[in-house]
Amino acid sequence: MNVNQPDSKLSRSNTSVVSMCVGMVLGMGGLAYASVPLYELFCQVTGYGGTTQRAELTDAINVIDRKINVRFDANTASNLDWKFAPEQRQVSLKMGETMVVNYVAENLSDEPIVGMASFNVTPQATGVFFNKVECFCFTDTYIQPGGKLEMPVVFYVDPDMDKEETMKGLSTITLSYTFYESDTTPEEMTAEQAELDTGVSENGNL
Repeated sequence: MNVNQPDSKLSRSNTSVVSMCVGMVLGMGGLAYASVPLYELFCQVTGYGGTTQRAELTDAINVIDRKINVRFDANTASNLDWKFAPEQRQVSLKMGETMVVNYVAENLSDEPIVGMASFNVTPQATGVFFNKVECFCFTDTYIQPGGKLEMPVVFYVDPDMDKEETMKGLSTITLSYTFYESDTTPEEMTAEQAELDTGVSENGNL
């Protein structure tokens, strides 16, 4: 009789449990990764989590007399050696009125860096009414050492917000951007730019 048999069975059982746990963790991680684009799309459609709406500039936007203040916030990740700030800290505009505000990013390091910005608005419930016509978010932003880049944001606040009872007393919306270092390397960005420049020279009319 093998006195170690119970221990062997216990060991095999523990191994099976560990394998199942690892498989579940990996599966959940894969599901979460795949869910990121879906969650982002959901936020853009619904304004959930302070995500703003995308819009096209049109003369059909109704401008009403009610004014709203929009504050501008800028942040950078701890590993990104950039100075990043809005040119204006706050503007006051009528609902439905289109406004252009510039942010400026400066590369303080001695090497080229590619950054990417995320954003949100607060209060979060205003995300569905805050419409961006032009924005630098979620795109690779390449800045040479010591270089500066001016980036415009074109937006308006949907006048339908005035119809919401819960928004009647709201006077200020804060638009916040945070820059992170992009997964795209400066070398990749330079190659893409060189390819684009080649295309422009060959076509001659771009």
